Amino acid sequence: MARHLIWFRADLRTIDNTALHSACLDPQAEVIALFFISTEQWQQHQMAGCRVDFDLRTLTVLSQTLATLNIPLIICHSPHFNSQIDDLSDFCKQHHIEAVYYNFQYEINERKRDLAVKEKLSQAGIHCFGYHDQCIVAPSTLLTGEGKYYSVYTPFKKSWLQAVQRQAVVVYPAPQKRISCPLTSSVVPNVLSEFSSHLSPAFAQQEWPAGEEVALTRLHDFCRHHIRRYQQERDFPALNHTSRLSPYLANGSLSLRQCYQAATLEAADYGASKDIDHWISELIWRDFYKHIMVGFSRVCKHLPFRLETRQLKWRHDEADFQRWCDGKTGFPLVDAAMRQLNTTGWMHNRLRMVTAMFLTKDLFIDWRWGERYFMERLIDGDLSANNGGWQWSASTGNDAAPYFRIFNPARQSEKFDPQGTFIRQFVPELAHLDDKQIHEPHAKQFQVGLNYPTPMVNHKTASAETIQHFQSLKQIDGG
Repeated sequence: MARHLIWFRADLRTIDNTALHSACLDPQAEVIALFFISTEQWQQHQMAGCRVDFDLRTLTVLSQTLATLNIPLIICHSPHFNSQIDDLSDFCKQHHIEAVYYNFQYEINERKRDLAVKEKLSQAGIHCFGYHDQCIVAPSTLLTGEGKYYSVYTPFKKSWLQAVQRQAVVVYPAPQKRISCPLTSSVVPNVLSEFSSHLSPAFAQQEWPAGEEVALTRLHDFCRHHIRRYQQERDFPALNHTSRLSPYLANGSLSLRQCYQAATLEAADYGASKDIDHWISELIWRDFYKHIMVGFSRVCKHLPFRLETRQLKWRHDEADFQRWCDGKTGFPLVDAAMRQLNTTGWMHNRLRMVTAMFLTKDLFIDWRWGERYFMERLIDGDLSANNGGWQWSASTGNDAAPYFRIFNPARQSEKFDPQGTFIRQFVPELAHLDDKQIHEPHAKQFQVGLNYPTPMVNHKTASAETIQHFQSLKQIDGG
């Protein structure tokens, strides 16, 4: 009797899991699931404690779901990616595995590991099957007329939309119940003590319940109640009308294909709308950044996409950086956003741009410091999305914000939190101010006594200096 192994990584679901679907095609094969706990590797990648907790809780739910399918989930400790190569090979030999199934990961270390795994298993006579699953349109299948990876979003999006029109997006159902397997599922270990988690377990479980069933419920609730107002409401953090699906996409409790299918079904049932198209554009951005990571692997190595920006002499002021981290910059919307991150493990997307641009354009502090801090705090930490967002804001990335367009924090606050509702929630020391004062509490005309920091910088002066830094760059062909 054949025995197949499904190697779970960042795809912790049973529905629309390409590798799991393929591993289960033979109804007579026993199927075993494997997941590696790699604490050293997670620490090297600055994985947030709340993300570790979320993944462990997701594994518990996944194990329960797999048990109903007679697929045991075995959890093994393997410190880092390099150790997984031998550990996987040994596991396969010990349990007489004939074929290993997994979904590709696109980060450079993961790609190197997978190549080594395939070579190692092939030498042992074990078949190895990898699948494109994270993206709706697989990297390397979407190239420019010159055969290169896209570096600009708009033509990428056009080509992406043409691709999904040519070939329909397929969402696989969960596999059928298997023949019984003699192995017993592992207990999910609690390794959270090895990580610094800033969220209480009770809050994390309430705010971010785990598992694919929860993810699908949230997806359908969003499509039912908010997607048709997405374009108008998405930039207002006080409304809380974005999908908040990013943690589930990050660890694979939910697939982009499921999101795309839900959005297109909503359009088919109730009519197309610009709001639905706009949300689909956000899904395409996630694909875009994955493609960038494959086509331009330097972004995985702490390097800017735009090579000429290596010439920038970023500030490395730890005291100023800490004020930004703590939400004590003296700019209310920036501070509210950072405090949201620090207390909930998540930040509204508009605010990710505002805070990132403030750090890089107002304080002129290295974007990599901010990128790292976000990864250490975000429950939805994802290298491609996080790096892409930071390089966009810092004007070091592909198709980034022009360096001379710099968000004014006060104007962003007035525009997207006009009543100060979001600010009052996270900066309670300003709650007593009126709707005008709260955006610039230290403006001269208000003259109010506050227990709140004065602004760290003069935005106009700091912006002008940043523009000068960028104007001095010498162009380099980055290819």
